[in-house]
Amino acid sequence: MSNNVEVALTVPEVEYLLSPVAIRERAREIFERTVGAPDGPTKGQRKGLFRYHPEKLEPTVKYVLEVIRKNYPDLKIPFHSRWGHFKVAGVDRVKELDEKLGPIDKFERARAKLDLVIPSVLLDAGAGPAWKYRDGPRMLFRSEGLAVASLRLFMAGCMSDDRRSLRVDAEGLKHMPMSDLMDHFQASDRNPLAGLDGRFLLMKNLGKALSNGDVFPAARPGSIFDCLRKRHGTSVPAIGILKAVLEGLGPIWPGRLVSKGVSLGDVWRHSTLNPTSLAKSLVPFHKLSQWMTYSLIEPIEEAGIPVTGVEELTGLAEYRNGGLMLDSGLISLKDPADAVRDWKPENDLIIEWRALTIHLLDLIGDEVRKELGRTPAEFPLAKVLEGGTWWAGRFLAQEKRPADGSPPLKIISDGTVF
Repeated sequence: MSNNVEVALTVPEVEYLLSPVAIRERAREIFERTVGAPDGPTKGQRKGLFRYHPEKLEPTVKYVLEVIRKNYPDLKIPFHSRWGHFKVAGVDRVKELDEKLGPIDKFERARAKLDLVIPSVLLDAGAGPAWKYRDGPRMLFRSEGLAVASLRLFMAGCMSDDRRSLRVDAEGLKHMPMSDLMDHFQASDRNPLAGLDGRFLLMKNLGKALSNGDVFPAARPGSIFDCLRKRHGTSVPAIGILKAVLEGLGPIWPGRLVSKGVSLGDVWRHSTLNPTSLAKSLVPFHKLSQWMTYSLIEPIEEAGIPVTGVEELTGLAEYRNGGLMLDSGLISLKDPADAVRDWKPENDLIIEWRALTIHLLDLIGDEVRKELGRTPAEFPLAKVLEGGTWWAGRFLAQEKRPADGSPPLKIISDGTVF
């Protein structure tokens, strides 16, 4: 909760930047700069650091459809969320969790599962190519390894003031030592986990954020469930979940833009997008917050509270979906030398890459739905990602960089963005 940068924005500007509408509109603006603005004084002018290759859209969609049909031949696709990662390598660890929770009230079961998944998502930023995690006889890597490690951390009671309970609370996070995180993530000099300090800071900041009684009335992450029921009643809009996540967890992000005490989170200033207007130069993504939202849906619905309007959320601007765009040839770098440089999230090139990813996911999603004969409500981006684009990005990375399956751009991760 330090090193933040104060910016002068109006309340409507802040509300806009915290919305999926802003994510889509700013992403489209970056796309139009890349392909040449369709109208206005800069009509046809191409700006930015990437080129778009429209002839690659059809084969990319075809590949995504192949991956979807391979992964889910019955098209019964869950949302792209943390829960699938807990079942990696053929082991249903969610069933193990349910058994340990025992015969408890369905609302308390939801709170416990949200207690798990909220810190698990926060701990999910890129692990780096060298890290690995051993779960019994199985060796896991990247997101799946991080998921199982966070599950073990949770089940050991390390984030609870009472280590015998399956819950997370402010006191538990406040007193959790770095050694607990290192031990349960098997991190060491010989098994380096990228952004370890950033992850630990997020857990400490999460503990502080739980003092927001409006979002977390019981000072535990899972009590966001009670906040949502109070605000929305017997059904919850997905955008309502995202709003609560941004409101409750916004303060945890270090080094972010802040306006009048409100943290903007995963929002970045592009140096040339609109140099005369601060508000219009900012590009929002809210990647982890939206993935968090997708990951909260399953426990909420298990408790008998339907979630509506999932199609209003966007795709996720992270390196697997972004990798698909580059590795498929749908976009390319204007300067090939940029592929070997190191980049930070605040760099224009990464902002453009992520924005193009958001817009192109919408285009791919539209084409996928046309082919499958599904509506956005029936087949939101949360299913397009889980069924196809995320996996397609991973498969192409493994094909093009078999040594480590790394993303096509070199990202300096602090454990809080990717």
